[in-house]
Amino acid sequence: MKVYISVDIEGTAGITHWNETDRNSPDYKAFQEQMTNEAVAACEGALKAGATEIYMKDAHGSGRNLITSKLPEEVRIIRGWSGHPFCMVQELDDTFDAVLLVGYHSRAGSDANPLAHTLRTAYEYININGVYASEFLLHLYAAAHVDVPVVFVSGDEGLCWDVSALNERITTVAVSSGIGNSSISIHPNLAVKRIRDGVELALKGNIELCRLIPPEHFHVEIRYKEHYNAYKAAYYPGATRIDTHTIGFDTRDVFEILRMLLFIV
Repeated sequence: MKVYISVDIEGTAGITHWNETDRNSPDYKAFQEQMTNEAVAACEGALKAGATEIYMKDAHGSGRNLITSKLPEEVRIIRGWSGHPFCMVQELDDTFDAVLLVGYHSRAGSDANPLAHTLRTAYEYININGVYASEFLLHLYAAAHVDVPVVFVSGDEGLCWDVSALNERITTVAVSSGIGNSSISIHPNLAVKRIRDGVELALKGNIELCRLIPPEHFHVEIRYKEHYNAYKAAYYPGATRIDTHTIGFDTRDVFEILRMLLFIV
C-alpha cells in the first residue's frame, strides 16, 4: 500500500498564535516538534496498517519544518515548494492508494481556529459551488482529480465537523477547538496516540467509501480583504470581477482552479 501524507501546523495540538507557526520566532520550536510528532504518529499508524511506501509533504510555510531525522526510514520527504498547482499534495498521482492530512485547520472566515485561513491570509473566503473552502477541501479535490481517496484528517474540531459533513466515512481526529482568539486543546501526547490509532483504523477500513467523484462544473468565488488584490486577480484568464473585493471563476476542471490559485494573490 502506497500512502501520501500532507502535514500542516495550524491544526496541531495546542497551537493558538501566529508566532508559534513562524520558524523565526522563539515560540516556534515546541510546535515544530509537535508537528513532527504528529507526522511520525501518522507514519506509524500507516505502517501498522500495512503501508509499504510513504511520501510526506512538509506543507506549512517554507516547507522546511519537519525534523526529518525523527521520521521513519520508510518515508520519502518532500520539502520546499516546486510551484506545481497541487501545492500541499505535490507529487500525488494515481499510483497512491490513500491520502492522509495531518495538522490541517479550519477555512478562512471560520471562527473554529484562531489561525483559520485558506492558503493565504489575503482572502476573506474562497467559495466553491456554494461551499466555503478549506485547504482540506481544495486538496480533497486535487486528490479526486487523480482518483485517490482522502481517508484521514486531523486538526481542529471545526474542520473535523466540515469533513464529516462532507463524508462521514473519512476518519477524523480533533485535537483542539477555537474560542475567539484562544484554543482549547487535548494533551499533545494524547493527540499523537489518537492520530496513530486513527490512521491505522482508516487504512484498515474500506477506503473506497472515502473516494470522491468531483462535480461536473465548478463555480468559484474569492473574496479578498483588500480591493486592489481583487482588481489584480480579475485579470487572470477566465476570471471576472463580481464586486470591488470579489472575483468569480468557472471551469469544469479542478486542476484549473488549483492553477488559478497558484498565480493570484
